Amino acid sequence: MKGTSIKKVLILVTILAVPGFLYYLLQEKGKNRYRPLPIFGYKEVASTFHSVRGKQIPDTIYHIVSDFKLINQNGDSVSWSKYGSNIVILNLFYTKGDANGGGVATKAMKGFNETYQHNKAINFVGISIDPKTDKPEVLADYAKILSAKAGKWDLLTGDSVQLSGLIRNGLSLDAHQEKIGTENKFIHSNMLVLIDSHRRIRGYYEATSKEALLKLDDEIKVLMAEELRNSRDGR
Repeated sequence: MKGTSIKKVLILVTILAVPGFLYYLLQEKGKNRYRPLPIFGYKEVASTFHSVRGKQIPDTIYHIVSDFKLINQNGDSVSWSKYGSNIVILNLFYTKGDANGGGVATKAMKGFNETYQHNKAINFVGISIDPKTDKPEVLADYAKILSAKAGKWDLLTGDSVQLSGLIRNGLSLDAHQEKIGTENKFIHSNMLVLIDSHRRIRGYYEATSKEALLKLDDEIKVLMAEELRNSRDGR
């Protein structure tokens, strides 16, 4: 009789302990289940710290895409503050080169915009490399072809000096003019760029590669999960 009672107590302790142990594993071990996305650009260790689950972690200073003041297809002024804590997917384009939305990067962006059109945590940004031609009224017509709704998918233009600095120094992308035959044509990167809520670059994806675009789709979800974890941890 006494042995039966001891067995019952052991079974009860096990039933109560297992959920707690599993919770511990999920909290302490599960957080490393996914490898975080890389952060591109320069980085240096700061002299300050932040706390994660009670542990002091040294801060790291990462390259951040500089702020800007550009104009979208509606003629509205746009800067990083417009996107708040959202994730941004960005590409380069120009309307003459992407006639009728045929540019490879723009077509890829159109597909992602359709996939994530109802996700309020994601914004899309197209940066024109031909501000002389791509005035807001031109972008407005182009946006209709793409079904690009301002505020969700902004097509931006503005001062050429600012655009050049943003593209080369902020995004580390290439865009330049070359004379091909008798015409001056723009040559630009077909990369899509994934940018987190802190305006750090988390990935580059070649729009001509199906594998790269599938990877971007996966890494958008990984970054969303990371942003959620960081928000809960107070980072």
